Amino acid sequence: MKIMKKLIISILTIMTLSVTGTNSALAQKQSAKGNADVPKVYMFKEISSENLMKIYNALGRKATGKVAVKISTGEPGGHNYLQPALIKELVQSVNGTIVECNTAYEGGRNDTKNHLKAAADHGFTAIAPVDIMDADGDTPLTVTGGKHLKQDFVGKHYLDYDFTIILSHFKGHAMGGFGGAIKNMSIGIASSAGKCWIHTAGKTKTDIWNNLAEQDDFLESMAEAAKAVADHCGDKILYISVANRLSVDCDCDNDPEEPKMGDIGILASLDPVALDKACTDLVRSSDDPGKADLIERIDSRHGMHTLVHAEAIGLGSQQYELVKLD
Repeated sequence: MKIMKKLIISILTIMTLSVTGTNSALAQKQSAKGNADVPKVYMFKEISSENLMKIYNALGRKATGKVAVKISTGEPGGHNYLQPALIKELVQSVNGTIVECNTAYEGGRNDTKNHLKAAADHGFTAIAPVDIMDADGDTPLTVTGGKHLKQDFVGKHYLDYDFTIILSHFKGHAMGGFGGAIKNMSIGIASSAGKCWIHTAGKTKTDIWNNLAEQDDFLESMAEAAKAVADHCGDKILYISVANRLSVDCDCDNDPEEPKMGDIGILASLDPVALDKACTDLVRSSDDPGKADLIERIDSRHGMHTLVHAEAIGLGSQQYELVKLD
C-alpha cells in the first residue's frame, strides 16, 4: 500500500494542475437565509452518537424500507475511519445494513472475503449486517448529462435497497484532494470495476494504472457517477459527514498521515454538493494553523473542481445556508 501511495503521489505530481482554491466566505452563505431555494446544511460542533441522531432527525427525511448505510470500513492498518461506537445508534435506529464495494487496488479489501474480515476486525459486523455489494458483480446506472460517463457501474446488490444514507468521514484524499459525500457515493458505491471506470474517465473497467484519466476528467467523472446514484435514489437518500481525524489521507490508506488540525463537527444536508462545500469552507475559515496541509492537499489536486462540475450537471448547489444546532 505504501508503494501504491508513492505511485499515486508521483503520478499526480505530473498530472495535477497548479490552482488556487476558491474560498467562499461563510458570511456570504449566511446572507442566503430565508431563501427557500438555498439548501440547508445542518451542523453540530460536538461529535457524538447523540448528535448524529439529532442531525439525522433535523433533515426531516425518514429512512424507510431496506436501508443502505454507506461508510468506509477502513483499510487494515488505518485508524481514522468512523468508529462503530459513534455510528451504532444511527445505523440500528434505521435497521440499516452497512454497505461497501471492493477496492480497485491491491490491499486488504480488494476481495469480498478479506473485505468482510476487515469490517469485522474494525468492529462493524458487531453493530449491523455488512454487505459487500459487488460480491456478485455489478450493474449499470444511467448517467444523465455526463461529459465522460454514460453509465456508472455499482455493486449489483445496491439495487436491493430502498433508501441510502451516505455517512462519510470528511478528510483529505491523495487523488481527489478531499473525500466527502460525493466521493463516498461515487467511488464508494461503484464496484471494483466501476472504480476503475471512474478513475479512467470511462476508458476501462480492468486496467486502472495504465489508463488513469487527466485530473479534471477524473474529478468530473466522480461527480457524474455521484449524480447517477442520486438520480437513482430520488428523494430516498440523505447525506451526513463527520469532519474529524482530518488527515490529508483517506481511509483507504493503510498508513495515513496523522491529522494536523482539530475536529470540525458533524454536518448534514439533503444536497451533497452543499455539504461538501460547507465542509471545505469550514476548513478554510478555521483559525487552526494546522489547516494548511489539508488545504494544500485539496488545492494541489484541484479538488474544488469536483463541486464545480457537480453543480454544472445538476447534482446540487455550492450555495447553502449553514444552520448551527449547538
